[in-house]
Amino acid sequence: MFWPMFAVAVGFVGLVVLGVLGVRVFVEAQRLGRQVTDSARRINRAAEDLERSAQSAARSVDAL
Repeated sequence: MFWPMFAVAVGFVGLVVLGVLGVRVFVEAQRLGRQVTDSARRINRAAEDLERSAQSAARSVDAL
């Protein structure tokens, strides 16, 4: 009777460990998604700044 109870307990502990690891993966995936979104915004902002600078430089060359 000991071994079946032991097997059930080990199975339960295994499921708890898998659940905890699943939650950690979910939280880290959300954090990574937020970082990617933030990086995309920063890249878009830098691209817009670069485009404005290029237009300004083109206008100053045309003025010469």
